[in-house]
Amino acid sequence: MEQEAEIDRLPIDLLAHIFLMITSFTDLAQASGVCRKWKQGVKQALARRQTLSFAGFKMDDDSTARLVHHAYSLKELDIENPWIFSSFGIVSQLASIDAFHDSSRSRWGCQITDNGLCQISLAKCVSSLTSISLWGITGITDKGVVELITRANSLQHLNVGGTFITDESLSAIADGCPRLKSIVLWSCRQVTETGLFVLVSKCRKLESINVWGTRVPLDCFIGLLTIRPALQIKPQGLPLNVMLPVV
Repeated sequence: MEQEAEIDRLPIDLLAHIFLMITSFTDLAQASGVCRKWKQGVKQALARRQTLSFAGFKMDDDSTARLVHHAYSLKELDIENPWIFSSFGIVSQLASIDAFHDSSRSRWGCQITDNGLCQISLAKCVSSLTSISLWGITGITDKGVVELITRANSLQHLNVGGTFITDESLSAIADGCPRLKSIVLWSCRQVTETGLFVLVSKCRKLESINVWGTRVPLDCFIGLLTIRPALQIKPQGLPLNVMLPVV
């Protein structure tokens, strides 16, 4: 009679602990297909995860949403496009922003759309999320962002830099995220001073906002500091080398 392999004797809890250390979603999917016990171990591992990062993985709407739905304990969700970091992480001229918008609608990185964000918004963990990064995901609009944000009422840190959101998303963030402490709006060129004033006025715990590359006039930032003097507006030079006055 063939002896049982040593790894097959491991309890599911221990298997889940091992699978929790695997960062490759491809490897987890393969492990899940080995047998029913391993599949259960992978599910338990996902349920214990407090952070999920899809940066560097070419994920679609369905596969991303499926994983998030299994991550019941999730606190931090990262669906950013790392290609944006490598190509435009350091820029010195406003012309680079135009180059970013021209080239970012590419096949690189995550392929998440509004449909994916809507699916993710229905996950049980969304109301407990404290951090969400959608950095550089150019396939999303206000529709998906609003759907997700309205259910993420524990959110403290949000990165929507490099996306095409408008004041509609800022309004939803202002109404649905009372605990928000920081937000990145890097190169969100369709947001206006109206949206920023609503955001800063309603998010009373907001400590930091990154507005590099937006089209908002300097007077707006002075007005934001009037509302919230302790607010850190990044970068401090707007535009470029013009320092904001201390209020």
